[in-house]
Amino acid sequence: MVMSCRDRVLAAINQETLDRPPVAVFTTCDTIGMMKASGASWPEAHSDPQKMATLGCAQADYFGLESVRAGFCLTEEAEALGCPIDMGTSHSSPMLKGHRNKYDPMKKIYDEPNDLPDIDVFLNTKRVKTTIEAMKIMKKTHGEKYCVVGGNTGPFTLCGHLLNTENLVYSVWTDPKEAQKWVAAIAPYCKAFGQALLDAGADIVQMSEPSASTDILAPSDFPIQSGQFVKHALGDLTGHTILHICGDSAPIIPFMFDTGVTGISVEEKVPPEKAVKIANKRGALVGNVGCAMPLYKGTPQEVAKAARASRDAGFNVISAGCGVPIGTPDDNIRALVKAITG
Repeated sequence: MVMSCRDRVLAAINQETLDRPPVAVFTTCDTIGMMKASGASWPEAHSDPQKMATLGCAQADYFGLESVRAGFCLTEEAEALGCPIDMGTSHSSPMLKGHRNKYDPMKKIYDEPNDLPDIDVFLNTKRVKTTIEAMKIMKKTHGEKYCVVGGNTGPFTLCGHLLNTENLVYSVWTDPKEAQKWVAAIAPYCKAFGQALLDAGADIVQMSEPSASTDILAPSDFPIQSGQFVKHALGDLTGHTILHICGDSAPIIPFMFDTGVTGISVEEKVPPEKAVKIANKRGALVGNVGCAMPLYKGTPQEVAKAARASRDAGFNVISAGCGVPIGTPDDNIRALVKAITG
């Protein structure tokens, strides 16, 4: 019996023995080639459930990847919580235009987090609702054959969007309990969105928590400032979960697994053999072919070499190390697939 792409991905993240790992991008992958082929483009695809589903499914339809995925950026929740957003263009992602809460240097942090919207209102606001509705469409059209992935934003990162990440990190240094108070207030929104994605048909929720990278947050601060809230917002969900953190995550890989997730996604900054050794089979490993090099700037041959290196090291799912750049050449993504599937 031939194993479906969906079954292969789910078996892989459950660390079952397979003849080969699946090739699936759980982080964003919405390239110009996909937009042209599917007829669904940014910025409209950010706000239209059908266009979002069509573009998200082009991962499988156009490139042969073994999963489909939406949404497409890390500003959906911030917009729903009151941040002003520039929706971008066909070649650029939505970006924050400002922050919801104003910093008071005399208080060293912000006012009390007591004027946030009701969670039910949040789930029915703008692009949060769009992504939930897109999950339903993707489950119906592609869910039998392909693994459906819903993406959301981690609590420390989302809190930084509301408060300004620089000021939030400063508060971690000067008044860590104040920072924790705010992240604790934001985490329930992350959890509610993740569970809504699962309930709408997602097989996996992949949370991106880039502001907890070791480039920004000291490894020793991760468990208290991010990890404990990721555990609530992602690890406690009733479904399969993947945590992605950018940069050199080697020092925090054990802490990432402490959150109770099914698996983690790591960048190429961690050599694949090192990542496998540190992970020690505590959960699935997803990655870690470089997004800038070789996927965006390299050749198909270089992409294939990197994919095989991740496979040979023991990664459970072969994937991009982070979000795939919009201008990534079609041939490079196809080389990623072909290197593993033949």
